[in-house]
Amino acid sequence: MAGAEYSVYILRCADDSYYTGIAADVDRRIGEHESSPRGAKYLKGRGPLTLVFSEAVGNRSVASRLEYRIKQLSRPQKQDLIDGRANLSSLGAAHDSDAGCA
Repeated sequence: MAGAEYSVYILRCADDSYYTGIAADVDRRIGEHESSPRGAKYLKGRGPLTLVFSEAVGNRSVASRLEYRIKQLSRPQKQDLIDGRANLSSLGAAHDSDAGCA
């Protein structure tokens, strides 16, 4: 999927935990999490899943860096992102460009 537009997303699980991931097609990926062996192991038995945040961010490299940064956030910081009190640009330059890649 070279050149695909990737999104970073956050799911809320039935146990009120959050799961952060990336996908070129978020709806398809959520379907995989819910009913496919390709879904994340963390999510097994944690359904139903609710999409609480999704934003297109660019290529896979940018999406992966933002996913990592979101995973490092505290729960209140993730909640701020979900509620719109924070945005991805506050996580650093990775969202603005693919700087640093040769």
